[in-house]
Amino acid sequence: MSSTQVRPEILPDEKELARLGYKPELARPLTWFGNFAFPFTIINLVAGVFTGFGISMGAGGPRVQVWGWIAVSLLILTVAAAMGELAAKWPISGGPYFWSYYLARKHQRAAAWFTGWLNFGGQVAGTAATDFAAAGFINILLSLQFAGYHPTKYTTLLICAIILAVHALVNTLSVRDVGWLNKVSVWWLLIGTVVIVTVLAVAPSHHQSAAFVFSHFENDTGFSFGPYAVGIGLLSVSWVFTGIDASAHMSEETISASRSAPKAMVRAVGVSATVGFVLLLALIWSEHDYSGELSSSFPPAQIVMDALTPTAAKLLLLIVIGALLFCGLSNMTSNSRLIFALSRDDGPIPGTRVWRKVNAKGTPVRAAWLAAGLSFLLVLPSLVNTATFNAVVSINVIGLFGAYAFPIFLKLRRGADFEPGPWHLGRWSRAIGVTAVVWVLLSSLLFLAPETYPITVGNFNYAPIAFAVLLLIAGVWWTLGARKRFQGPPKSTLTAEQRAELDDDLGLV
Repeated sequence: MSSTQVRPEILPDEKELARLGYKPELARPLTWFGNFAFPFTIINLVAGVFTGFGISMGAGGPRVQVWGWIAVSLLILTVAAAMGELAAKWPISGGPYFWSYYLARKHQRAAAWFTGWLNFGGQVAGTAATDFAAAGFINILLSLQFAGYHPTKYTTLLICAIILAVHALVNTLSVRDVGWLNKVSVWWLLIGTVVIVTVLAVAPSHHQSAAFVFSHFENDTGFSFGPYAVGIGLLSVSWVFTGIDASAHMSEETISASRSAPKAMVRAVGVSATVGFVLLLALIWSEHDYSGELSSSFPPAQIVMDALTPTAAKLLLLIVIGALLFCGLSNMTSNSRLIFALSRDDGPIPGTRVWRKVNAKGTPVRAAWLAAGLSFLLVLPSLVNTATFNAVVSINVIGLFGAYAFPIFLKLRRGADFEPGPWHLGRWSRAIGVTAVVWVLLSSLLFLAPETYPITVGNFNYAPIAFAVLLLIAGVWWTLGARKRFQGPPKSTLTAEQRAELDDDLGLV
């Protein structure tokens, strides 16, 4: 039996990959739970609630936080379900980039190229934003622990760089090892949420009333138009639910991927929405000095410090930091798989011959280091602009959700021509797809809009500029040569001899 022979239980997955023209290069040890752990960890209900809480606290307050969470969670669920249909049809590491190529009626190569760029830019920004947020919370914990320690923008950047390097090093391990860490992360998040909610319910001497939790409205944006502030407040929920595509990017390492990946997407959003809502309520319920907490550098951290003893506050911050570190690791793993998939097709990133290399453990190590380096470059502007985090978050969300929505839109245009895979939405498919696309368009416009007024150099939302630069690079590169060179997926990784050998091993002949 040749070296490409695979275990019988995953034979159908390898057959599908072979039919698409790819030789199996990545190890495939993940079960449905292992696949679920990646998007669940990236969505990361603990990290998401804590990092986005400050924005919505001043843009709508509890009323928007509570009811906005419910509404946006349901809307994001439509995105996950619509993506699940595509992941079931094409369970492959390229994800949205690959789907767009096969769904476009015309200009297939351009559709794949620009979807790949959106996905790539959003992934890098997600890794950057998560590890930058982790660095910020670590700075807070250090300042609580050591009286002489005073955080600066330089220490935050240094800690962020160290975290990125550690995550890249961990990604040199096999996917089985990284997958094990992600399973630990699932329980860290669930148990951590129980601990945080219990402590916030029992320890504080003061709690807000139910009327405050469900109906208090706060507009600290500087814009007098209330609905605009509400729109800005909803963004913090959208930021939480990025990373759904991780299930697709890990497909080639998942057993029975055509069913496991779509189920993992939907379950990750559903579980995160439910458990995260409880955590959100506990945090709002524990607010003590609203204006003081809102004006602090990290409002949710200030809420915890005001509500608890120093020791208890440190414990809860450790849970949040752990969640962020797990989230950043999963982000980088998913990012590296996308880079590998794009490079394998000689796709829309430079140096594809370098980044598509896989080590003996079946891991794209070089792609992980590229993700770390690019993420660091994205947070460098934090040295001159305090709004860098919000801008990076905006690029993350717009890029990823744009990459999610475009193939869904193309599938809608296909109509009855689209032949679903083994997991599908049946008669609800079109309605759910339309809802998903409309929500992504509306939320993307909000992410490009100013968040506070008056607008200054320090608080200016640079997301439109950064997003325009991303599209400009992709467009210029496409126009000047890529449209002639790039053939789209799949660029077969099989020689004639390897194809014959693989066909024989897999029973395709």
